[in-house]
Amino acid sequence: MPGRAKEASRKAEKDSKIQPSYNPLANLCIIQMTDMEAPLATPCNIQICEVTCDSFRIMWDMPPQDTARATHFFIDLSRKESSDPNRFKHRDVPTKLVAKAVPLPMAVRGHWFLSPRTDYCVAVQTAVRQPDGDYLVSEWSQVVEFCTGDYAMEHLQQLLDKAKGTAGRLLKFSVFYRNQHPDYFSYIRKECDGLMCPSLKDSSGSHGSPINGKLQGVFFSCNTEFDTGLPPKDSPYGPLRFQIPAGFLLNPNTCLYFADFYCMYTAYHYVVLVLAPVGSEGDTFCRTRLPMLDLASNPFLTYTGPQQPGEEPVYCHASDVILEVLFTEPVHLDRGSVEQISGHHQLMSLTTANAKKDPSCKVCNISVGR
Repeated sequence: MPGRAKEASRKAEKDSKIQPSYNPLANLCIIQMTDMEAPLATPCNIQICEVTCDSFRIMWDMPPQDTARATHFFIDLSRKESSDPNRFKHRDVPTKLVAKAVPLPMAVRGHWFLSPRTDYCVAVQTAVRQPDGDYLVSEWSQVVEFCTGDYAMEHLQQLLDKAKGTAGRLLKFSVFYRNQHPDYFSYIRKECDGLMCPSLKDSSGSHGSPINGKLQGVFFSCNTEFDTGLPPKDSPYGPLRFQIPAGFLLNPNTCLYFADFYCMYTAYHYVVLVLAPVGSEGDTFCRTRLPMLDLASNPFLTYTGPQQPGEEPVYCHASDVILEVLFTEPVHLDRGSVEQISGHHQLMSLTTANAKKDPSCKVCNISVGR
């Protein structure tokens, strides 16, 4: 019995010194949980590229371990004029875009109705969605500013297609005209030797039109009254009218481009056209930016050459839209005449200087911004 007791005592002492078995899976779980809870680095070196009128691509730098475990990106976008570019209600409760993590650069489109040629601010966070649904998030990146682009050719083609449905039948006309106040013509004669020089197109109409603030020209009208076939008696621009024979601006040596279609909270619409002499600086500018129209066959403004010897060319304009024709070269007053218009009042409310397009009109808006 004493021998057996001694042996049992030795066995118990040996068992007490045995170490617990190693469980690699359990340790791995502990390591993974620690990694999931480790802070995410703040995104840095934000880069914006491939900017269009309604989209852009964004990328930034982050450590490889964050790239491997990030499940979502938070993107906050606002117009530059906003005093508070990040409008999250809570640090990890986004009120703007939550996107699943994808390889960078990431395309951003369709999530906001981006406006063309508009300054924006953007900031990003990286995030890891946890099993309970909460997010582990990084700090916000620095705020980066960028500007969206003009309408591309495809967008202007959409606008052109809409304008075609509104143009109406073609009416004959014989002169282009430009109304201004007496001070304007006095200045042109005294300071410019009678030459009306091109000036920069203002920001009226569609915000994305490529000519706004970039193309210079002299604006003319050509619409006529239904009953007389002559220019209207009244004008929103002034009581003096410069008239020039249509053939001086519209002829086989000029190119015709479509530039815009818009309204100003009214039932009638404006179509902006550009007339640029072939090979001119204006022609070069428009050729890659605006849809070119056939002089002899388009719904807005046409030139038909003489069919027989002795005949005069025929000029026609659309009847159901107001045409604004931008001629890209200087025009001398000697080419036409300046006369007082016969109307008794000027319709100042119809001026279009820097006028804003109605963003709710279903007739003249397209889906890529206003």
